[in-house]
Amino acid sequence: MRMSQLFGKTLRQDPSEAEVTSHKLLLRAGYIRQIGAGIFSYLHLAQRSLMKIQTILRDEMERIGGQEISMPVVQPADPWKETGRFFRIGSEMGRFKDKNNHDMVLAMTHEEIVATLVRNEIQSYKDLPRLIYHIQTKWRDDPRPRAGLIRVREFTMKDSYSLDYDWSGLDRQYQAHYQAYFRIFNRCGLPVIAVKSDVGMMGGKEAHEFMYLTDIGEDTLILCPNCGYTANRQIAQFKKPVPEPETQKPIQKVFTPNIKTIEELSAYLSIPQSKTAKVVFMSASFYDRPEPKMIMAVVRGDMEVNETKLANLLHAGDLRPATEEEIISIGTVAGFASPIGQENAIVVVDDLIPFCSNLVGGANEADYHLLNINFGRDFSSEFVGDIVSAAEGYPCPYCGMPLKSSRGVEVGNIFKLGTRYSDSLKCNFLDKDGVNKPVIMGSYGIGLGRLLACVAEEHHDDYGLCLPITIAPYSVYLVSMAGGEILSESLYQQLQSAGIDVLWDERDERPGVKFNDADLIGIPIRITVSSRSIEAGGVEFKRRTASEKIIVPLSDTISFVQNTLQELQSELLSTIK
Repeated sequence: MRMSQLFGKTLRQDPSEAEVTSHKLLLRAGYIRQIGAGIFSYLHLAQRSLMKIQTILRDEMERIGGQEISMPVVQPADPWKETGRFFRIGSEMGRFKDKNNHDMVLAMTHEEIVATLVRNEIQSYKDLPRLIYHIQTKWRDDPRPRAGLIRVREFTMKDSYSLDYDWSGLDRQYQAHYQAYFRIFNRCGLPVIAVKSDVGMMGGKEAHEFMYLTDIGEDTLILCPNCGYTANRQIAQFKKPVPEPETQKPIQKVFTPNIKTIEELSAYLSIPQSKTAKVVFMSASFYDRPEPKMIMAVVRGDMEVNETKLANLLHAGDLRPATEEEIISIGTVAGFASPIGQENAIVVVDDLIPFCSNLVGGANEADYHLLNINFGRDFSSEFVGDIVSAAEGYPCPYCGMPLKSSRGVEVGNIFKLGTRYSDSLKCNFLDKDGVNKPVIMGSYGIGLGRLLACVAEEHHDDYGLCLPITIAPYSVYLVSMAGGEILSESLYQQLQSAGIDVLWDERDERPGVKFNDADLIGIPIRITVSSRSIEAGGVEFKRRTASEKIIVPLSDTISFVQNTLQELQSELLSTIK
């Protein structure tokens, strides 16, 4: 490709709308252009990088037995209604009616469509196991798109789906994807870790997320440097500090004027926050109930309610903080609430509370608290479980050492769906004994644009992108300078004939402009042909990430480039774990 013919221009200044480094550099280098909130066009350079990412994805999917298919972006709503997700997913799902007034959806993911295919194509255990995948456009109307390609509304995803006749088969395909994903990210030059995660709207038995650790990430990860425990904060556990048992004391009502927070209560009564009971009110919607229900979550005062754990314990479809009016409507007062005598809300208790004696909690009356409240004697609940968030410094659930927290961006996920979709859509097969059984499914996704953005976050310097050889749009950036025009055109032809993809900057521009664009675009190798290099005996050769420049004899240039490309590949695979 000749630079003079390239569609898209480089930009000298950071665009005002760009928030993070990858967004700035991909815009400035002419890779992407924003069309609307969370909607981008991928120009030629980005498209070439994405095609190389797709090649890696196809290689690794086919390595584990994947068969590529294609499924539609526009889908009838009927399968989504059968699984219930049409009604459970909120406004982020794109819904519309076709001209025949049928409900239609824009694909957020493809579990329902896979299940409809399975229902027709799989009849016997002899048809299993299978692994299918596609690379397709998705739409999620995210209300808060941000950070360029990190969080968008329209995106391209590789999603694969495993189909098995038993749970051990699902385990094998899940493990195969787990390893394949590390190979994919390694080949793209992106360091990731795998963390346990919530199954979310996907449902199923188990899930992992592949996280790129970065301060721009919206996910909080909980990590143990000692034993290697990792989990998303949504589901992370920790070893809870069970106090020594105490003799239960009688309840006492005390005056606490305008003391509404745990911090204020602790200071006013001169007690540690761990001796208080915190109440958090939520409004929950349930799939089988038309009206939302008030939730009163009770946790120890020095801990925080984890909404994901709370929703999972209740099997709630959605949670939101309750309003003050809603709190008053169930007969209590915000800041002074107590689970004692509460009959108008679902009381949910963290599993540490039953071991904590003589706590201080609200009295359901303004300006009053109760001393010495105890679970079992003074209040109870059928919902007792882990509903608090892990945090940095808390003890690891396995080895007891202090946990660390980090920010991360999810670049891939894997789910053990089990029979969640095959049960709903009646995807059954006959086993060896002629018994009808549901197909056991897994789902596995990687977002391509987000992956490119994270690679840009990882591989850049003060001058621009430094993309890995595996996904850079071109391998060589060839610069033609005064006195080297004829020789550079010949070299351009030779590089192409040798199968080396090259971007030739033959523009009538100043040297500084060409070198700045070369650094900004981030192609791994730069070759400059000029009268000065010819006089020195050949062409000037420079790696994008190196400061030194060397003169390579013209006759050795092709072989030197080929050897360097192999070195770059080897270096990449040896440094990323």
